[in-house]
Amino acid sequence: MTFDVVVQTRCSSRTAVCAVGAALLLQSGWACRRAATAAAPPPPDVSVLTVAPETVSARFEFVGQAAASRRVEVRAQVAGVIVARPYAEGTDVPKGALLFQIDSTTYDAAYRSARAQLADAAARLANAERNWTRLKALLGSRAVAQKDVDDAETASDQARAAVQAAQAAVDRAKKDYDDTFIRAEIAGRAGRALLDLGARVTGPSDLLTTVEQIDPVYVNFSPSDQEVLRWRQDIATRRLLVPARVLAVQVTLADGSIFPGTGQLNFIDLALQPTTGTLSLRAEFRNPRHVLLPGQFVRLHFVGLKRPDAILVPQRAVQRGLAGAFVYVLGDSNRVTVREVVATSWDRGAWLIEQGLRAGDRLVVDGIQKVAPGQLATPVAYRPAVDSSAAAGGGDSAVIAAPSAPPKIKVGP
Repeated sequence: MTFDVVVQTRCSSRTAVCAVGAALLLQSGWACRRAATAAAPPPPDVSVLTVAPETVSARFEFVGQAAASRRVEVRAQVAGVIVARPYAEGTDVPKGALLFQIDSTTYDAAYRSARAQLADAAARLANAERNWTRLKALLGSRAVAQKDVDDAETASDQARAAVQAAQAAVDRAKKDYDDTFIRAEIAGRAGRALLDLGARVTGPSDLLTTVEQIDPVYVNFSPSDQEVLRWRQDIATRRLLVPARVLAVQVTLADGSIFPGTGQLNFIDLALQPTTGTLSLRAEFRNPRHVLLPGQFVRLHFVGLKRPDAILVPQRAVQRGLAGAFVYVLGDSNRVTVREVVATSWDRGAWLIEQGLRAGDRLVVDGIQKVAPGQLATPVAYRPAVDSSAAAGGGDSAVIAAPSAPPKIKVGP
């Protein structure tokens, strides 16, 4: 009896020890699991933009060069010595203004001589006509022979031809005399004189100066054949909407200021340039203050083109890899996935996405460096209002170019 009690007591003690040990092991395991759970970081916060297509202005930008709308080379038509240059170089001159004067002494003498010869021929014609009229009246009474009348008529005709030849000589001599006064054929700005006073000109081969009309002014630019093909394809598929009116063009100057007013496209070449593979286009601008000068390089883009259903995403949301551009997109379970995209152009501080995104996709904008493909993330709504980078690139912040008049120059000797 005593032995049984002792055995039971020992067994109970062992059972209790085992139970206590098991409880301690369970507690330690639960504590480890709680510690592990507490140590795991939560999914990182990322700002997410829900993709929504919109109609935006299509921006095609090119480099162009200004050129005079009209340019005339001033050349002498006669030979002689330059005796006067009444115009001031670099100033505006009206049409018909005297630019150069060539010594006209010999041409004036030739003109006066031709006029005298014309007067002599006219007098001879009058005498021949009187003689013919007189003989023709005597022919009825048979006082003169028919041959005498015919000879008088022939002499009258010859005198009339001589008058016409003398008149032609007068016209030629007058033109030569007038050509000694070299005038502006168009209104515009006269350039630098290429020959000085006292220099001798030999004829049309000598360039004296140029007159350029820069109001209106032309801007020439040349898009590539790839861009032209893309325009045609986008217009045909209605991805690019072109206004029915004449296409307007806006110019940005070298300092970033915007040229006041817009121009109009007024020329499209019929063929590509074989050496460059580009298409020549030209726009015309009003330029009353001469802000644009011939030879000036500018940037210009079309105004009024629209892209319907366009997808614009912030610039920093688009990443670059070896395979091209890609973005991070959150799936339904807030798991990050990689999406390859085609980003074509830059507009308002954002990329225009042609392929790879569709309406409703949740695009990761900020926090890209904190996530990896397949990782969970906590979405936070993207707020463009506080996006400083978007505000900086959200539009053309350039100021309008001041239409200031050109500086005055000395016009006297």
